[in-house]
Amino acid sequence: MNFPFYIAKRYLFSKSSNNAINVITGIAAVGVVVGAMSLFIVLSGFSGLKDFSLQFTNVFDSDLKVYPASGKTLSFDLNSEKNLKQIEGIAAYSKVIEERVFLQYKGKNHIAYLKGVDENFSKVNPVDSILFLSEWFKPGLGEVVVGTGTAVKLSLGIRDYTDLLEIYVPNPGTGQITELNIQNAFTKDRVVVSGFYEVNEDINSKYVFADIDMARALLNRDSTAISSLEIKLSPDVSEENIREQLIAAFSTDVLIKNRIQQNDALYKMLNTENIAVYLIFTLVLIIALFNVIGSIIMMILDKRKNIKTLYNLGATLKEIRSIFFVQGTLMTTLGGLFGIFLGVIAVVLQLQFEFVKITSTLPYPVKLSIVNIAVVFITISLLGIIASKIASSRVRAKLIA
Repeated sequence: MNFPFYIAKRYLFSKSSNNAINVITGIAAVGVVVGAMSLFIVLSGFSGLKDFSLQFTNVFDSDLKVYPASGKTLSFDLNSEKNLKQIEGIAAYSKVIEERVFLQYKGKNHIAYLKGVDENFSKVNPVDSILFLSEWFKPGLGEVVVGTGTAVKLSLGIRDYTDLLEIYVPNPGTGQITELNIQNAFTKDRVVVSGFYEVNEDINSKYVFADIDMARALLNRDSTAISSLEIKLSPDVSEENIREQLIAAFSTDVLIKNRIQQNDALYKMLNTENIAVYLIFTLVLIIALFNVIGSIIMMILDKRKNIKTLYNLGATLKEIRSIFFVQGTLMTTLGGLFGIFLGVIAVVLQLQFEFVKITSTLPYPVKLSIVNIAVVFITISLLGIIASKIASSRVRAKLIA
């Protein structure tokens, strides 16, 4: 058996004759366990919160979305559509026209985005998952689907044929809008609300879904002009390969974004928060490991006679330092593993019994992840090694002189 490891193990698990050292060592060990447990639980909580915050992207955003590189519209003619159909790996695609509009209903106003989609939209995005009430619009009948947020703001009802929702789109032009030319300043359409959708608080008030032909007529767009093209990919296809073929399929420059890039700001915000919390709790761990350093130094002073005996028996100064280095490393590693174990139990219990709730019906989301276990273990191990190295360096030649 390795000599420093054997002695270090004895020192770690045997009680000292000095009760104060036992208390300090116990406090240090508890600090490591609690620190590791807390870091794991917080990281698991943020992982669950991140998944909860981004779950709408799986039902609302497509795998890939093609935008015009410049301007507001993209030319999608028969030649482009033919090239697109020849690309293997595209399961479905949907043409989209999108523009900001002004909504009015019974004297109440709201600004939203009209999103005109074709019949393939349900193949690209699962509308069944976002439809909250009633049914999706039927093309050619002047119907729209609005978010629950918009419905609340305008006090909208479903299939209200007596009071129709009015959609206004500003006409292109210059100059100030006055009472004399207000009739010519907007294009207006009156529509029936066929259903409500629900995704999240922001999106519920942002979009009004309509048939692409109705949107094209209201916005006075050319038959080949679209705002974007949403694409669903087949399983296990190369995204980069599809990107290259999509660029070649269009005659003009295009911008292609995947699901993460479509929500770039949200991803950056969540990742920044995750890193910030990790750094804060790592700082707490560092403070807790000062107790480990103090515990090892006190152990060195308490075992001064033993150190001299080992030195006289032939142990080198390096080997004696290794004893206390290994002791500190064992304390932090074992304490970290036990803390992670307790953290895993806490996360599993939350997943199973939902003790902590955000609201009376919504449990706080957590996620049990191997990555979080690895991050906590590596963090506690590295910090433990550094703390043990600092403490063991206190073994000097004058101590055994």
